[in-house]
Amino acid sequence: MANALPTAPWVSVEPLLSAVQSQPLSAAASDVQLLLPTDDVADPEVSIVIPALNEELTISEFVAWCKEGLSKACVRGEILIIDSSTDATAERALAGGARVLKAPKRGLGRAYIDAIPFIRGKYVLLGDADLTYDFREITPFVNKFREGHQYIMGSRFKGTIEAGAMPALHQYFGTPGTTWLLNVLYSSNFSDIHCGMRGITRAALVEMDLQSQEWEYASEMVIKSLYMGLKTCEVPIHFYRDREGRVSHHRRGNPLSSWYAGWINLKAFFVHGAAFFLFKPGIALLALGLLLVLPLSAGPLTLGITFSLHWMLLGVTLAILGLQSFLGGVLAKSLLDFSGAQSAKWSRIFSYNRSVCLSALGFLTGALLPIPLVTEYIRQGFLLPANSQPVYHIAIAGLWLMMSSFLIFTNTLLLHALVKTRRWIK
Repeated sequence: MANALPTAPWVSVEPLLSAVQSQPLSAAASDVQLLLPTDDVADPEVSIVIPALNEELTISEFVAWCKEGLSKACVRGEILIIDSSTDATAERALAGGARVLKAPKRGLGRAYIDAIPFIRGKYVLLGDADLTYDFREITPFVNKFREGHQYIMGSRFKGTIEAGAMPALHQYFGTPGTTWLLNVLYSSNFSDIHCGMRGITRAALVEMDLQSQEWEYASEMVIKSLYMGLKTCEVPIHFYRDREGRVSHHRRGNPLSSWYAGWINLKAFFVHGAAFFLFKPGIALLALGLLLVLPLSAGPLTLGITFSLHWMLLGVTLAILGLQSFLGGVLAKSLLDFSGAQSAKWSRIFSYNRSVCLSALGFLTGALLPIPLVTEYIRQGFLLPANSQPVYHIAIAGLWLMMSSFLIFTNTLLLHALVKTRRWIK
């Protein structure tokens, strides 16, 4: 049968537990199996790691391309195919000299996660087995690795794109648009964030702790490379159209597959980039709110027009929203912090003793400020005074101070809990 595991003499089957290298045994999934060719490579410097799903049409030539690329780059390397196929992909890959990791079909990102415990090379190249990326030309990646780069993106737009290789919607709208958005969100300078051909050091890949199970793994890798402060670069690559007879994975399944892939990649942008929407916008809203709250705390103010109670209420709304956004941005920066620098910085700024004491002082002060309004209310027989009186402004300033102090107190607790949890996990 086409999907049976090979049992020919030139193939050996390595049990799972003995296959795991330089990783805890618990790091490997229990439902994967590593198959080895008879001419397996020892001590590879480069690992070419490729997920494959029913690629029997192209896999033999692809493995040959990889071997040619390794030879031209003068580097010892292994080819590791993560195979979830029902056709002869595994058999043909093994016959060509590649290692094959048999794994259930559960998403592109998950395939890479499953492969990590079995990667032996210091440097890792990722891509597709469909002959659209030219793995005969891996020398630029190897050179960049040896220069000290830790994350290397291939760029189709800096290289060449064969006619018909990319749908026009992807080439002229989808990929440039999402690349621009990521560059804005993360202050980066990539030209092709969806290029599947990319390189990363094994150490960085392990530390990256990929979580994405599907297509969004690509965006997660790019974003985390920035958060981790990896030394990154791009190299031009050649991108070819599908071989005759091969149908891309997007076209094999749901016709909306490519839109779904775009949607979950945007989700990765926004989830990992939460601080972009919180931190600086929060500072701006807080500053604008304070410009209204503080001058009006003593009463109405006339500057051409009269700024009264309603303007102050708007200022309180903006200031509270801004403060919470800013504090949420601080938490997001600390949560998505691989180096520990952000966590340490914000823990110092919002030190527990100082923040708790100042929050308590602010809350008590704020609680005292409405007393004149309450006193006046009682004195007038439980009727509110006219809204032009300064006691309203003072009372609202006190309520704002109470709310702000409470937000600072609770977010300080969350920040320190987060820092302690991260240290415990590590």
